[in-house]
Amino acid sequence: MKHAITEDLLIKKVKDNFRHDIIETTVYKGEVTHLVDIKSLRAVCNFLKTDPDLRMNFLCDVLGVDYFRETPRFEVVYHFYSIQRKHRIRVKVRVAENEAVPSVTHLWPGADWPEREVYDMFGIVFEGHPNMKRIYLAHDWVGHPLRKDYPLRGYKDRYNPYGEEKPEEI
Repeated sequence: MKHAITEDLLIKKVKDNFRHDIIETTVYKGEVTHLVDIKSLRAVCNFLKTDPDLRMNFLCDVLGVDYFRETPRFEVVYHFYSIQRKHRIRVKVRVAENEAVPSVTHLWPGADWPEREVYDMFGIVFEGHPNMKRIYLAHDWVGHPLRKDYPLRGYKDRYNPYGEEKPEEI
C-alpha cells in the first residue's frame, strides 16, 4: 500500500492539469486547499477521484459558507480523503446568490445528504442532484437559517407551534 504523497505533489498534480481553473491554492496545517472555478468543479473532482496518485475516494463533507456583503456571496467547501494514499485535500468554489453548483453525487453518492443540507440551510442549489429538496426543515419553511441575513428570531408571520403568543424573551 502506498502512503501519502507530499503537499507539493498534491498541489502540482492538480495545478498541472487545471492551471487555468485554479484561482488560489493554500496550505494550512498540512492541508492543501484549492479554490476552483465553478465551471470546472466536476472535472477537478473527477480527476481527484480517478487519478492513481490521488485516489480521493472518500468525500468527508460538503459545507456552505455565507460571506454576506461579499461578491460572490457564498462558498461551497468539499473535504476529500484518500483511504489508500492517506492524504487530504480541500476544494472550494465561490457561488453567486442565484448560481447553481454542479452536484458531485455521480462521483460520490454520499454527497446526496450533505448537498441537500447545504441547500436547506443556505439555499444553494446543486445542479444535477437526484433529489434536491429540503432535508431537515419542513418543505414549506420560508428562508434558509444559516444565511447571515436570516432573522435571528425567525419570521414573525410564521405559524407558532405552541398555539400562544411567544414571550418577549426567548
